[in-house]
Amino acid sequence: RRNYTGKKPVVIQHRSQDAVNYYDHENGAKIIKSSHFELDYTLGRKITFFCMAQGKPRPTITWFKDGAELYQHRFFQVHESHPEPEIIKSKMEIDPTTQMDAGLSNKNIINNKLIISIRTLGYYECQADNIYAIDRRGFRTDYAMVNF
Repeated sequence: RRNYTGKKPVVIQHRSQDAVNYYDHENGAKIIKSSHFELDYTLGRKITFFCMAQGKPRPTITWFKDGAELYQHRFFQVHESHPEPEIIKSKMEIDPTTQMDAGLSNKNIINNKLIISIRTLGYYECQADNIYAIDRRGFRTDYAMVNF
């Protein structure tokens, strides 16, 4: 049985009418489709996350891993398309994947000759935002090793 330690979404109650108007604005950015929240992947293979958002003006999508913004490099690519004037599709791919893409931070704690290893799961987010609102979706990842 797995021990999931990924972040859980926080439900924030609207404290004021201004907050209600901001978060529930009819033209605000809203993620309307996204990948499944949990993904197991095979080391060395490609993983893909998908977000589609709607808003007026059309939102922008930013990708995060463990709270830090991801920037494009040779193993990480973002593809965007605009099927309609108010909709954006964004697909983030990591190829090839490594153990670090799962957000691993193995910590060995040695206490009276007992070694404890702590492993955390990777947490990716897509954030859609425009001038009226921000919406986020999160995804947890873990890897599987295939032995032949």
